[in-house]
Amino acid sequence: MRKKILSVALCVAMAATALVGCGSKDDTSSDSKSDSKSDSKSDSKDDSKGKSADATSGKVYFLNFKPEISDAYETLMKAFTEETGIEAKVVTAAANQYETTLKVEMAKSDAPTLFTVNGPVGYNTWKDYCADMKDTEFYDMLLDKDSVIADGDGVYGIPLMQETYGLICNKKIFAKYFELAGIADTGCSSIEDINSFEKLKAVVEDMQAHKDELEIKGVFSEATVGSGEDWRMTNHLFCLPLFYEYKERGISDAEELEFSYNKEYKNIFDLYINNATVAKADAGQGKVDDSMVEFAKGEAAIAQNGTWAWGQITGTDGNIIEEDDIYYMPIYTGAEGEEKQGLCTGTENFVCINSTASEEDQAASAEFLKWLYTSETGTKFVTENYGVAGFEGFDNSAAADANPLVKLAIEDVENSDTYTITWVTVTTPSQVWKDELGENLKKYAEGSIEWDKLVSDATAKWASEKAAANEE
Repeated sequence: MRKKILSVALCVAMAATALVGCGSKDDTSSDSKSDSKSDSKSDSKDDSKGKSADATSGKVYFLNFKPEISDAYETLMKAFTEETGIEAKVVTAAANQYETTLKVEMAKSDAPTLFTVNGPVGYNTWKDYCADMKDTEFYDMLLDKDSVIADGDGVYGIPLMQETYGLICNKKIFAKYFELAGIADTGCSSIEDINSFEKLKAVVEDMQAHKDELEIKGVFSEATVGSGEDWRMTNHLFCLPLFYEYKERGISDAEELEFSYNKEYKNIFDLYINNATVAKADAGQGKVDDSMVEFAKGEAAIAQNGTWAWGQITGTDGNIIEEDDIYYMPIYTGAEGEEKQGLCTGTENFVCINSTASEEDQAASAEFLKWLYTSETGTKFVTENYGVAGFEGFDNSAAADANPLVKLAIEDVENSDTYTITWVTVTTPSQVWKDELGENLKKYAEGSIEWDKLVSDATAKWASEKAAANEE
């Protein structure tokens, strides 16, 4: 895949191998300490730890970040044990509860041997538990060595996958709309003509006015901004205004958030909640799974989600969506120049080996990661649940064949006429910050606070949390 990122000094940059990550970290992060730091952890990294240990004598405990594929992980770990003889288990954290769960699990004697961090912010918190993986076969397999979380000469986080998200659209519903008599003059005659927020808004609002004729409940599936279900809005959607702010300021992180693109954020969020399957006052009631069921059943024409959602769509009882029905549209917000904007592509999942685990458990964990991208069972799991991954020998074409969203995502990255929105939300201060933003989005949708309150709270909380992190 070719690079096609808009030139801007971002912490997270797309690489030609289609992986996204941070190749270096800010020096100030070395002062940050984990809340549950082990007293026995040495200040220096032991580069040789686990190298000569017998992997078959160890065990693997992976704390999973992705609840939507928890069942698939359970099956995977059982298969790994059957094929290698190495004891393995997975525990899945609830949505938006990963950090809390990780703190609890790390305090136990049987702590996770594998866990994930969401970029440099997560690494700053858990750096005392991250083993150096530069001498593992798993790291050797990585095609883009600049896509890792590095600290000095060490490699402490490796991206598991590349993911892409945007507006997943049902082309059949759009085609039916454009064939209706008496529709508004939106300047568009097909879904392919939509290349800006202005055009998207015009088409969506007119489609909503014709929802009965289209036999849908709403153009958008429900936005879901309830606690634990708001990650699409507080993380993925928020990436758009943050990306454009960083681009405009020429920075890769910020101690203070200007939220200069909050109006664009409001544009798209308002469009969601005013043209959805549920009333905007009920935006905080549903779940992401409900949202995907609505889309799968043809009750909504658009759902904001990512490549991982194909399994949710096809796994829905009553699903009517076929591969040819899918159109992947960028999330337009009204930012200048967005006519050339592509999808959002990157990752926030960087896997780490627990440096406080035994040498045998570290070796077993490294063996599991290698097995995941080399064995028939492991690569099948990656293909079906991760999508694109940049490791030597891994067949990304198989992922594209298995998942039309992955195929469209690859085409988007390879399109040199557009630029990709990278996942700059890895610089967000914390899950607490996201939770507060989500709560305010819910209140805004319900009509209990004004948008200006949401903006002022977000900027104040950002500054206070960044300052607190620097003092640790």
